Amino acid sequence: MKAIETGRLGVPRLPLLLRLADVLGVEDLADLTGDERLSAASYTKAAHSALPAVQEALTTYHFTGSDEPEDVADLRTRVQQAWTLWHGIGEHRTNVAMVLPDLLGDLQHAARVYDGVDRRRALAALAQTYHLAQLYLSFQPAPELVMLTGDRAMSAAQDADSPRAIAVAAWYMNHVFRDAGERHEARVDLAMKAADLLRPGDAPEDLARRGLLHLATALSYAKVGRKGDAERFWDQADDAAKRLGKTYAHPYLIFGRGMVDAYAITMKADLVRGSEAVDVAEKVDVTSMPSATRRSFHMIESARAYDLQREPVSVVHLLQKAYEESPETARFNLFTRSTVCELAESGPTTVRGDARVLRQKMGIPIAA
Repeated sequence: MKAIETGRLGVPRLPLLLRLADVLGVEDLADLTGDERLSAASYTKAAHSALPAVQEALTTYHFTGSDEPEDVADLRTRVQQAWTLWHGIGEHRTNVAMVLPDLLGDLQHAARVYDGVDRRRALAALAQTYHLAQLYLSFQPAPELVMLTGDRAMSAAQDADSPRAIAVAAWYMNHVFRDAGERHEARVDLAMKAADLLRPGDAPEDLARRGLLHLATALSYAKVGRKGDAERFWDQADDAAKRLGKTYAHPYLIFGRGMVDAYAITMKADLVRGSEAVDVAEKVDVTSMPSATRRSFHMIESARAYDLQREPVSVVHLLQKAYEESPETARFNLFTRSTVCELAESGPTTVRGDARVLRQKMGIPIAA
């Protein structure tokens, strides 16, 4: 509030406005924005064309089935291929939506029919597929489905009796809690309990997951302004990345040196330390990350850092790069949508034209 009142920060966007309104007990956002108008088009979550098909797959229950389930090894290969689609270049949401319904159904069937080791392996693969569904659903107008996939993933991971699967489910449940506005203590507690289940030592699969959960905890603390705690847990994630080596990146979680460095931008931005966030953004190279969606997301987070410093030329440049890297990542990101709309309508003349072109590419309707 001090930064806003002194002019260091401009009028905050909707997510922060909602948090401020809750803390201050304000029911009408106009009491906070004054004459500033909020464009509905800027803040409306976009719905992907395949959302009904994915929703049907998640909410349809099959109680009988005589078909022999697919071999678990083949199912796991299909899950890996789906993750490759998610991280690949192109329309990743569209590509994943084409395989999700059948993959969910086949894995659910396998988990019902198999027993013993095969059942546990099928359940762990099912948990991974629910994570993919959660990522697909993120930034879409289906919050109940996001919560559903997060909970089902955790249940499948627990039924699989797999600490590694539970750790990944805890990482994604942290995203669910954050979107739902849950208290940060709940997210921290979940992450730390899941981390305690992992084997100690330097086995990459365990070390990467432990680092991921420390990163989740750092981001949770940053959200509530606890700088010391955020940086302390980021340091632990950083230590894990160092032990894994400069070139390591987990096959589908993408945890590694690049991801930890890039999330420092998010942490500094959430702490409303724009200058520090920009300093980090200028040093981080996301081009080596083996995921187009991750590269695009972290470019958007860099743009958010520059936005805190009121540098619209850098903001538009980075959002253009993010869109080129992964169009659907940019198209469904709320910060990108709101910022592009605002700069297209009321930004400096140096960026207004570029922002309007980007808004058109993204397919965002012009507010009446």
